[in-house]
Parts: sequence; structure tokens; C-alpha cells
Amino acid sequence: MVFDLHSHTTASDGALAPRELLARARAHGVTCLAITDHDTVDAYLNLTDSGDAGISLCHGIELSANWHGRSVHIVGLNLRLQCDGLHTALAAQQQSRLQRAEVIAKRLSQKGIKDALAGARAFAGNGMIGRPHFARFLVASGKVRDEQQAFRRYLGSGKAGDVQSGWPPVATVTSWIRESGGTAVLAHPAQYKMTNAKLGSLADEFVQAGGTAVEVVSGKQAPELTRRLADLANAKQLLASSGSDFHRPGQAWSELGQQSALPGDVKPVWDAW
Repeated sequence: MVFDLHSHTTASDGALAPRELLARARAHGVTCLAITDHDTVDAYLNLTDSGDAGISLCHGIELSANWHGRSVHIVGLNLRLQCDGLHTALAAQQQSRLQRAEVIAKRLSQKGIKDALAGARAFAGNGMIGRPHFARFLVASGKVRDEQQAFRRYLGSGKAGDVQSGWPPVATVTSWIRESGGTAVLAHPAQYKMTNAKLGSLADEFVQAGGTAVEVVSGKQAPELTRRLADLANAKQLLASSGSDFHRPGQAWSELGQQSALPGDVKPVWDAW
């Protein structure tokens, strides 16, 4: 089995429609795929459990949470999609995401960039609006050269579009996943740029809230980073997850099913299913 337990579609900030994602995953040898769009499970609306691509689907999501003023992400795997509590929680998340988008647009307007919300909506379509949609608008409107420059100038950490939304605490988000029958996974911990001590504190609170796994591998990454995160998983008795965090073709470091291998001394999250 080849697992990829973190990927995105046009339901949030990915570039491929759900069926396109499944077809690409199969072409890259994936046999079990989790679609983990931000704060929505809409990608699953028209998919069967096996999908058109003939691979196993693990129902998933990526939820935003707050940890001491920082935004962190928690992936939920093996969710019961029809759980009423899950849909109530998602409605609240989606409202927070819309309010965040409105604030980002207002801040960009103060920088002389007009109609940013409408522009981001156009790129998001029916999906959840995120900063990547604002980045695509900034490129299309000629304000920046590419999406990387959009984040460096306007959307990245400390910039005008870096809005810390009113996300719920880690414990709340973790409880939503557990109450939906899912497994809570701390997503891409290296992206938070925390010291080992702070990352350990985050992991402790996550475990206390009922979290059971951490992404030891997120895309193609350096062996020393994989080792650091494997040690974290073992120290906190967390299962190890692995995903590409695929968003769009052309990004070799996050291609479906091509992520770095899990170390042999961790327990994969799928072994507990």
C-alpha cells in the first residue's frame, strides 16, 4: 500500500477537481488517498469510497486551530462525513474563514490594492477562500511577479495579509475530529518554525486533547527533519502520518505519493486502523 494522507482540491486551495486529483494519485502509484481540504469535506460529495480512479479513499479534512496566538493545522482522518456535529463545526469554521478573507481584503485595500475580495472569490470558485487565492489574484492583477512574491510582500508572516483569524483552540478542533469518529493528526509541524521545546509543548497539549498522530513526513523533506519529527512522535507516543500536502501540479516537492519514506522506528497511523 502507498499512502498519501494529505492533499487538496478545488474545494479549498488546490488546483485539481476531486476526480482529477484521484486520477493523478493513481497515476503516481497511490493506493490510499486522503483528501484533506481546508475546513470543508465538499470534495467527497460526488465521490464513492473507491472513487473513479480505483483507489481507496480515507475521508479527511484539514482544520485550522489556535495555539497561544499561533495558527496551527490539524488533519482529521477516517471521519464519519454524515456526523451532525462535524457539519456544525464546519459551518463555524467557514464563517471564520470568510471573516478572515474580508479583513485581508480590507488590509490590502489600505495598501492600494482594490477589489481583492472579489478577485480572491473568483479564483476560489465554490471553494473555501484562503491566502493562496489572494496570491493568485495579486499575480493576475499584475501586482506581483508570482505567488511566492505575493506572500513575501503581502500575505506572509508579519505582512498585511497575515491575519490571525478567530480559530478555536487546539483542544476544541481535536474534539470535533474525535467526535466524528476520526483520528486527529498534527499537520506539518516543521512549518510552524518552532523550537524543539515549543513544538514539544504543542505536542503535549495536542496529546492531552486526544490527538493521536503527527505528520512525520510532509512532502519531500531533508532526512534530518524526518529524524527530528520521528523522535518527536516517539517521545510523545504519537503515531506517524505521511502526506504530500499536494496542491497543484508542477511542485515536485509535494507531488502525490512521492513524499519521503517514514523511518522504520515509528508506528504508521494506518497500522492502527
